[in-house]
Formats: sequence, C-alpha cells, structure tokens
Amino acid sequence: MKQQTARLGLLSIALGLSACTTTFQETKIDYKSAGKNQAPSLEVPPDLTQLSQDSRYTVPGGVVSAAAMQANAKAAKPTDNNTAANQIGDVRIERDGAEHWLVVDRAADKLWEPVRDFWLENGFIYSMEDRQLGILETDWAENRAKLPQDIIRKSLGKVFDSLYSTSERDKFRTRLEREPDGKTRVYVTHRGMEEVYTSGQKDNTIWQPRARDPELETEFLRRIMVKLGVSEEQASAVAKADKSAAVTSTGARMDTVNGVPVLQMNEGFERAWRRVGVALDRTGFTVEDRDRSRGVYYVRYVDPNAKAETKGFFSKIFSRGKEAAAPVKYQILVKGQGDKSQVSVLNEQGQPDTSANGQRIIRVITDDLK
Repeated sequence: MKQQTARLGLLSIALGLSACTTTFQETKIDYKSAGKNQAPSLEVPPDLTQLSQDSRYTVPGGVVSAAAMQANAKAAKPTDNNTAANQIGDVRIERDGAEHWLVVDRAADKLWEPVRDFWLENGFIYSMEDRQLGILETDWAENRAKLPQDIIRKSLGKVFDSLYSTSERDKFRTRLEREPDGKTRVYVTHRGMEEVYTSGQKDNTIWQPRARDPELETEFLRRIMVKLGVSEEQASAVAKADKSAAVTSTGARMDTVNGVPVLQMNEGFERAWRRVGVALDRTGFTVEDRDRSRGVYYVRYVDPNAKAETKGFFSKIFSRGKEAAAPVKYQILVKGQGDKSQVSVLNEQGQPDTSANGQRIIRVITDDLK
C-alpha cells in the first residue's frame, strides 16, 4: 500500500508539473559532466590515453547551461589564403575550411581565468588543466538537450533526472596558444563517444569513438566570444559557419623517407603546424610543450599493446578500467618545405623513431587530417 501511495503521489506531481508548463524553451546545448559525486567517468580510448594530472577541479551544485541563440549569420568572405576573419573589438574569429579558432589581442595569462570559468558555467568539470601549457580539458559530459522532450520526460525528468540518459558523451579541449606579437589563439576541439550494442540480441553494449562535431566546436567558440565581452548578436553574426565554404584537402598521406615513417602534407609550415596541433588535440595526445620556432610538439604516448593491470568488467566501460602503462615521450616534428610540409616522429632524444609506435602515431595523425 505504501508503494502504491508513493507511486500515486509521484503521478500527481507529474500531472501537476505538466499542467503548469504550457511552453518549453528548447536548447541545443545543456551539458552535465560525469565526474566525482556524479556518474562514473568514461574510459578514454585505449590507444591515446591521457596522462593523469594532479590538479582536479570539481564543481559543487548543479548544472548551469547557456541558452542556444537563434540568429542569422553573415557569411565571411575567404581571403587569398582561404582564411576568413571577422573581428569585434579585440576578438577575431578565423576560419580555414571547416576549422575555426579565435585570435584575441590579449595575453594568454589574461584569458586563462575567463575561459576556465566559461566551461564551469556551462556544466563541465575538468579532467586536465595546465595553465603553463594553456590547456583545459573537460571530463566526459552528456548533452541533456538531446534527451526526448515528451510530456513525461519534461515532468518526471525534473524529479528523477538520473533516470534519463543519452547514449553519447562528449569532451572538449581548449588550447590557448601564445603568438609572438602578444596575441593568443584559442582552439576548441571535440571528442565524442557513443554506446552501441554488440549483438542483435541487444544484451550488451560497449562505448566506442564517434565522429567529431565541428558545429559544436564553432558554437562553443561563439559562446567564448560572448564570455570575452562580445554581444550575443555580434558573436552569432560572425561565428556562423559558412556552409558554402570549400573544405581544402591537406593532401595528408603516409610515406617512408630513409626508412622513417613520415606524413606528407600539401601545406606550408604555418597551416601544417596549426592543423597538426589541432589533430593532436582532437585525437587525445598529451602535449607537454611546443616549440613553434623549431616546429616541435612534445607529447606523451601510451602504447595500447603494453601490459596493464585490468580491473573488473564495469571498470573497463567506466572510469579508468586499467592502470595505464607508463607513457613514453616523443617529439612530433613539423618541417616546412616551401608550399609543402613533412611530419615525423622523433624519440625523446630527438632522433628519428622507426618503431611500431612511431608508425602508429603518424597513422593516427594522418587519418585525422584526411
């Protein structure tokens, strides 16, 4: 009787909520992170494990989500180097094909706190934050705006929010890159995972990587512009992706030079450097440092075939299912050759790496740039 009474009470609450709610404002983005004191975090893809950081930040309280804007955009006209730019105040958004980033006329140290606060205000927590490197990476998070918005969900979901979940998780990396002239480039890259059935009986699921969402990357860049002082209307007008813009091919292809696996690109150094950096962000490498004058990214890589202690089945799906093997340091060298560039992997001592790992790293970057 007590259970029946409780169920009737919940039903009454649901009907009351539905009666009081006549209209619902739809949002495209409403994230809730999976972290401490919440749902378990997803395991990172095993082939590109990130290095654990000591600095962790947990957000107390609930989710704060920004409302999605619906404004018409003005398409930017591409310049001779296929880069479109629009500037408002000291904030400029640039585009090269499908890639977008911000150029801000402020030092990276001045941008760190507002950009860091931005992701917290949008419902995320951090799995990595390194002020010296200018990297902020969120934990895996769920876009609650993708949940079905039927009358039952809108009513009962407010009471039992944890009962509803999507089959997708997202994480975002923000990189603040210092320019020689004192300005800062702001990159946002997306990584996604999706839960899929492993058989026709639908009795088991696994998490696997899914394609990145460039529209999400652009939308969050737009919102960062607002955080930095640009109005909603202005940010929407300049950040809307020009769907007619041609996506230029990098001509990325694997090759072997003197027995060393390399990536050949039909790009000059500047564009190759930028695109390789974005590819490293998007594929989850831990970038320890970078030296643009030498064309070197210093990264850490975990061999997926290295032996590691395995925990239980549930831990394989959520959180860190394995005690990751020790990461190995590598250097990713971008060398310009006129209007072309060559990317190779060096070991920690700066010598060409011909190991299976070196070849695999080149393949991962190549696949992302194709």
